[in-house]
Amino acid sequence: MENKRIAIIGCGNLGLTIAHGLLDDGFEAAALTATRRNVNQLRDLAAKGVNVTADNLSAVNGSDVVVLAVKPYNVKPILMEISNVLDESKHILVCLATGITLAELAEWSGKTLPTFRAMPNTAADVNESMTMICDNGASTEQRTYITSLFDKIGSTLYIDESLMEAATILGACGIAYVLRFMRAMIQGGIEVGFDAKTATAIVSQTMKGASELIIQNGSHPESEIDKVTTPKGCTITGLNEMEHAGFSSALIKGIVASYKKIEKN
Repeated sequence: MENKRIAIIGCGNLGLTIAHGLLDDGFEAAALTATRRNVNQLRDLAAKGVNVTADNLSAVNGSDVVVLAVKPYNVKPILMEISNVLDESKHILVCLATGITLAELAEWSGKTLPTFRAMPNTAADVNESMTMICDNGASTEQRTYITSLFDKIGSTLYIDESLMEAATILGACGIAYVLRFMRAMIQGGIEVGFDAKTATAIVSQTMKGASELIIQNGSHPESEIDKVTTPKGCTITGLNEMEHAGFSSALIKGIVASYKKIEKN
């Protein structure tokens, strides 16, 4: 399954982050094709040796793995466009669009292909994505290959398709939630005396350190919180003030609201 040629169809922001992540991990530029209506927006990839084109048909023809990185409303017309050149004996189809089911991908492509849904996040740009994957009709070897592909841009988790929308909220939208929290911490740091650059450095490393505590220790966040909350101390005072203002409740409500929105659409 190695040395496969990959075509990223509709290489916008998400497609670009994946392309850069693959290249940073050593993926061969010549084996990667990216399409976009305005190819001038792909000039950075072209400069690295990636094949760039506005022709989806030629990109699919010259690939083994077809990654649809287009908006959800473009998936059906794109699949209908490329259906005639999709080869059931060769191609693997991967769709990154939110809310498009495996059954719909099979119907719109008109082909019996090993098909994957994958939901990375924009941290793929620095090889730190959390990517959730499910599939239909794939072999164990193909699952291993696609998993290894997304492992090049971060961590990968196989889940049931019924959880893909929830995974989108927690993993993809979650980037924005965490960044908004960081922004608030930075603003608080400025108010207590730091300049913006110093506050950003402190908050960024603190966030990274907190994540690594959970990842490496396998501990629950609350157990790590207990280690820094002394009786009558400043940490518990700040935490309680945040909770009185609805911090945890607001975050949970935001996640649920996003989930209801994605379900409705």
